[in-house]
Amino acid sequence: MPSNRRSALAAAALTAALALTATACGPSDDKAAGSDNPSAAASQKGDDSAQLPKGLPTSAADIQKWKKKWQDGAWKNWDKDQWLREARDFINPVIKGHWKPDTMKDARSSDKTLAKQSAPGTVPGSSGDQGVTDPEPAPVQAKSVDLPYHNNAAPVGKVFFDSPEGHMVCSGTVVKDPAHPGKSNLVWTAGHCVHAGQKGGWYRNIAFVPSYNDKGLPGAQVNSAPVQDVAPYGVYWADWAQTSSQWISQGAETGGAGAPYDFSVLHVKPEAGSGQSLEETVGNALTVDFDVPQVKSVQSMGAWGYPAAPPFDGQKMYDCVDRPGRLSLDPAQPTMYRIGCTMTGGSSGGGWFTQGPDGKAVLVSNTSIGPANSTWLAGPHLGPEAKGVYNAISQKFSNQ
Repeated sequence: MPSNRRSALAAAALTAALALTATACGPSDDKAAGSDNPSAAASQKGDDSAQLPKGLPTSAADIQKWKKKWQDGAWKNWDKDQWLREARDFINPVIKGHWKPDTMKDARSSDKTLAKQSAPGTVPGSSGDQGVTDPEPAPVQAKSVDLPYHNNAAPVGKVFFDSPEGHMVCSGTVVKDPAHPGKSNLVWTAGHCVHAGQKGGWYRNIAFVPSYNDKGLPGAQVNSAPVQDVAPYGVYWADWAQTSSQWISQGAETGGAGAPYDFSVLHVKPEAGSGQSLEETVGNALTVDFDVPQVKSVQSMGAWGYPAAPPFDGQKMYDCVDRPGRLSLDPAQPTMYRIGCTMTGGSSGGGWFTQGPDGKAVLVSNTSIGPANSTWLAGPHLGPEAKGVYNAISQKFSNQ
């Protein structure tokens, strides 16, 4: 069978597996407008009732004063001494109305490029996928996802955040929560969408919008569109974020440093109150598979996201499906997956899916890096470190 025919069938199968489940609520409904050695320990709650990191106020009255200052614009202070970076330091108070259609539309992509491409090769003595780089894949043209998104890619959305450079955007995916079956509030994205890595700290005003721009409106219409068209299920703020200690200590904007550990999990809550979980509201959430076989055994992987750098504008959802290859940036670190894809920055953090044994889509990676000419994407292999991050955030909220 021709490779393009196989890709088309794989894309159709994955898209069907991502579709809205029978129990889902449509966006017109009046809903919300582990202990496996986690590599970034969660030691404090990130919600409004939390104790704040060391050096910030801790009394209830002082917390309220600090929160008001933060909401009034103190979050714009990116002084090095004010930029919290440790795993325990995450804070993200809700600022109602901060993410509006115009600010969401104008958010810029969070590019993470590989300046120098690795040549194909195998590290002597390596086994399986470890230390192997396959030839660069042929580009796969990104394909627009069928409309409306809530029917065809229900778990996918956009992650918004603020950095010293301004409003930024990534992509994300609703994933299942072992502690709350059928009622997950977890979102999977890239580490570089929540934390600046070795030279910075946690980004601010991190929020997730599932099925962003559900009807695929042109960018010129988004500013004036009804909010239910742009954010059909509302805006969900991260009340906790978890990434790997390796990303915090190694991560960089270019060159690929930290990329094999470039993943993150968010726990979110709606800006406008709702009695339902995120999973119940959007109607679907994906299982995360930490036991994917070696690359040679995987027939296809698909990457979903909202590319925002030219020639895209970040307003529409796209996907690429290809047979994965391997990319080794450091023989001492896990080998990454790589597929041909023309999606650009903004697709970062978007989920990579494949079909599990039961035919359902499972999340196996997320977009991390790509070359400056946007011909391929690479994402981390989700091993023990990723499973530790995932289990830690699930257990953190297990009693809530």
